[in-house]
Amino acid sequence: MPSLDGKKILVGISGGIAAYKIPSLIRLLIKEGAEVQVIQTPYSKNFITPLTLSTVSQKPVYSDFFEQNTGDWHSHIGLARNCDLMVIAPTTANTLSKMAYGQADNLLLAVYLATPAPVIVVPAMDVDMYNHPATQNNIKILSDRQNHIVLEAEEGELASGLTGKGRMPEPETILQEIILFFQKKNSLNGKTFIVTAGPTYEKIDPVRFIGNFSSGKMGFAIAEELAFRGAEVHLVSGHVSIPYPIQSNITVHKIMSTVEMLDVVRKHFPESDGAIFAAAVADFRPVSTIGSKIKRENKASLEIKLEKNPDIAAEMGKIKKDKQITVGFALEMNNELLNASKKLISKNLNFIVLNSLKDKGAGFGTDTNKITIIDKNNKKTVFELKHKRKVAEDIVNYLVDLLK
Repeated sequence: MPSLDGKKILVGISGGIAAYKIPSLIRLLIKEGAEVQVIQTPYSKNFITPLTLSTVSQKPVYSDFFEQNTGDWHSHIGLARNCDLMVIAPTTANTLSKMAYGQADNLLLAVYLATPAPVIVVPAMDVDMYNHPATQNNIKILSDRQNHIVLEAEEGELASGLTGKGRMPEPETILQEIILFFQKKNSLNGKTFIVTAGPTYEKIDPVRFIGNFSSGKMGFAIAEELAFRGAEVHLVSGHVSIPYPIQSNITVHKIMSTVEMLDVVRKHFPESDGAIFAAAVADFRPVSTIGSKIKRENKASLEIKLEKNPDIAAEMGKIKKDKQITVGFALEMNNELLNASKKLISKNLNFIVLNSLKDKGAGFGTDTNKITIIDKNNKKTVFELKHKRKVAEDIVNYLVDLLK
C-alpha cells in the first residue's frame, strides 16, 4: 500500500522561483497515494501556471476567493477543513511574515488561518532575506506554533547567483518529511495514557487553600502531543486559567485536591498504557478543613496543622504492570540531578523529567521550559530551552522510543 494512501494534502504555493519544483512534488505525492489540492497566491502564477498545476494534480487550482466570470465562491473554510495536512512550499519571506502575524489578504492565507490541520512550512528565499533577524523571528514564531513543522532551508546556489542558505529542499526531501509526519502522527494509535496537569488546591476554609503557581501549560502540551499521535488521553487537571484542549481523543477530568486527582488516576490507570505525572501536586494538606470563613479579628497569628498528601506517581508505581510506562517530573533548586534520580527510583518511574527554577525561562507560568531527561540506567539527556509544545514533543518522542 502506498505510504500516503487516502491522505488529503493541501499544497499552498507562494510567489517564489522555487515554485517551478512543485509539479514534481505533486506527482510524488500522488504516486504515494495522496489526494492533492493546490492553492496558489496570485503572484505565484508568474512562476508556475494554474494549467500546469491542474494537469499534474488532476484537480482545479484555486487562487482567488471567487471566479470573476461566474461569481462561484471558493470557500476557504471548506478547503481548510477538507485536508489531513497543509504544505506551503515555497514559503516566501512575505508569506512567512503574514502567516506569523495572522494576515489574510489572499485565499492561501485565509485557508491557512482557517485550517485545523497540521502545517508544514517550507521557506525559500535569497540568503540575506533568510538570515535577516525579522525572517528568523518569523520562523521561530511558526516553529513554536502548535502542529507546525518548519523545514530548514538548504545551502546552495540561489536564483540571485549568490551561494548560501535559502534554497527550498528538493521535492524528494519534502516528500520524506511528509511521510515521516504521518508515521509520527499514527505512532500511538490504539494506546491510552493518563496525563496529570496543573496545581492541586487543598482547602483551609471555604475561600482559602494551599496551592502553587502551576499554570498547567506543560501537562496540557503533553496531552495534546499524545492525542496528535493518535493516543486516547485522560487529562486530569487541577484548576487552571488556560483553555482546555478540544481534541476529541482527550477526556478532561477537572479536579481540585490531590486526593481527587488520585481517585481519577487510580480508576483509569489499570487499563492505560502509561501515565505522565506533570501536575504540581501539593505535598501537604490541612488535617481538617474549617467549615466557615476564618475571621482575622482578635487573632495575632494562626496555626494550621498539615499532613502529607498521597504521592500519586509512587502509588501507581507500586501497581504498574511491566508494559506500562510511567513518567515523573522533578522541579528542583538544589542537588537537582541527585534529587531527581532518587525520585526516579522511589516512584518506580521509567524516566523522569528534571527542570530547575535556576534556569531562566523554565518552571511555573512560562511558555518555555528547559529539561533534562534521566532514565533508569541513569542516562541523562539535556535539552535546550524551547517552547513547552516542543518540550512536549521531546518527552513524547522519548516515550515512543521506549514503547518500541
